[in-house]
Amino acid sequence: MGVSRLDVFYRRLLLTKLFIGGWGKPEDLKRIFAFQKVIGDREKCKYLVPKDYPVYINKTEEQADCLIHHGFFMSPLEHLVPGILPREAVKARFQFIVPKKWQKNRPVCIHLAGTGDHFFWRRRTLMARPMIKEAGMASLLLENPYYGYRKPKDQLRSSLKNVSDLLVMGGALILESTVLLRWLEREGYWPLGMTGISMGGYMASLAVTSWPKPIPLIPCLSWSTASSVFTTGVLSKAVNWTELEKQYAINSVYEEEIIKLLDYCGADSFKMGPEFVKNADCLGRVSGADGVSVAEAERGILIGLGSEGSGAGLNNSGASSHTPPGSLHPNNALHGKKTNSDNSCRPSLHRESISFMKGVMDECTHMANFPVPVDTSLIIVVQAKEDAYVPRTGVLSLQEIWPGCEVRYLKGGHISAYLFKQNVFRQAIYDAFNRFCLK
Repeated sequence: MGVSRLDVFYRRLLLTKLFIGGWGKPEDLKRIFAFQKVIGDREKCKYLVPKDYPVYINKTEEQADCLIHHGFFMSPLEHLVPGILPREAVKARFQFIVPKKWQKNRPVCIHLAGTGDHFFWRRRTLMARPMIKEAGMASLLLENPYYGYRKPKDQLRSSLKNVSDLLVMGGALILESTVLLRWLEREGYWPLGMTGISMGGYMASLAVTSWPKPIPLIPCLSWSTASSVFTTGVLSKAVNWTELEKQYAINSVYEEEIIKLLDYCGADSFKMGPEFVKNADCLGRVSGADGVSVAEAERGILIGLGSEGSGAGLNNSGASSHTPPGSLHPNNALHGKKTNSDNSCRPSLHRESISFMKGVMDECTHMANFPVPVDTSLIIVVQAKEDAYVPRTGVLSLQEIWPGCEVRYLKGGHISAYLFKQNVFRQAIYDAFNRFCLK
C-alpha cells in the first residue's frame, strides 16, 4: 500500500522541528519508565486515583442545543510523580458538552486531543456539536498537557520540546481519563466511552487499557505504537535528529543506563524487515523535494537489526510475551555498536539514535506493553489505508494485540481522512456505544 501524497505535501508545510530540546533529562526518563511499570498493571492502577477524586465545574454556558460546562481538576500525576509536569500543565481543564434533552440514557464520550489540537474549539465544532444533534450524546473534551492553557511558556506552538514530554503527556492522560470516568460514573452518566483522532486515539487507547471495566473505545487514525510515527512516518522528517544524536553521543547515561530500563521486546521491537525498505522507498519517491533517498533510508530511517519472525513475542492468546529471542532485546540491539571512542567517527550514530527512539516510544506507547482492554469487541478502530503519518508496516497489528477488535479502513491518507471523514468517526462511536448497550 502506498502513502498519501497529501500527507507528504502537508508535512512539508510544517516548518517547526520536534524535540528541539532533545531527549529530556535522564532522571525524568528514569522516573517515567518506573511509573510506566505501575500504569502498565491494571490491578495497580485501581488504587492510583481515589474514587472520590475532586472535580470542579466553575462555569456553565447555555447554547441553543446544549449546555457547556467548564471544569478542572489537578492532575494526579503531580501527586504520584511530583514535578514531572510543567507548572502550567498541573491544572487539567475540560469542557463538558451536554444536550438539553437526552434521547436515551445519558451517554458520554470522552475525546482526547490530537496533535496541534489546542483548547476545545476544533473537537467541539467537528465532533461534539454534531454528536448532540445526531445521537443526543454528550462529549467531554479534555485538554492535553503541553497544549492550550497547559502549554509551557517556552514551548513553540505544538512542538514538544523534549521526547520525554510526549511520555509525560501519556502518563498524565491515562490518570486524568480515570479521574473523569470515575466522576461521570458518580454523576450517573451511562454508558461511557473514549475516542480520539491521531495522537488522541493513541492516548485514548492507553487510557482504556487501565480501565477495569468493559468500555467502548474508538481510536481514529492511530495504531499499535507511536514509535513508527517518529522513526519511519513522514513526521520523522520533522524530528530534530541533529540534537538527539549529539545528546546521545555525549551523554553515556542514555546508552548505558536508560536502555536497560526498556522492557518491551516483542516481535516488532527493533525489527525492520524488507517491507520497511519497500515502504521507505515508496515514501522517498512520493516526497521528492524532501530528498529521502533509499540510501538515506537504509542509513538512517531503516535499521535492519532484528529477525523477521512475525509471531515472536506473542503467546497463543495474542497477548504480549516478555520472553522473545534475545536478539530482539533492545539491550542487544544497541550495545556494542561503538567502533571508535571519537563520537564524530560513529557512522552508526544516526541509526543508534533512531533505535533508541523506537525503544523509548515502544516502552511507553506500544499497546502490547499494556493490559488488553476488558472487552475488545467494544473497540472499533478507524484507520486510513494510505496513512503516511502512522505507518503500519513492520509493527504488530491491533488485531494481533487485541483479538476481537474491529478495524475499519478508509481510502486515502491521514490528512484527507481528518478533513473529510469526521462523520465516519462519529458513526463508529455510535456503533460501539450501541454494541455496548446491547451486550
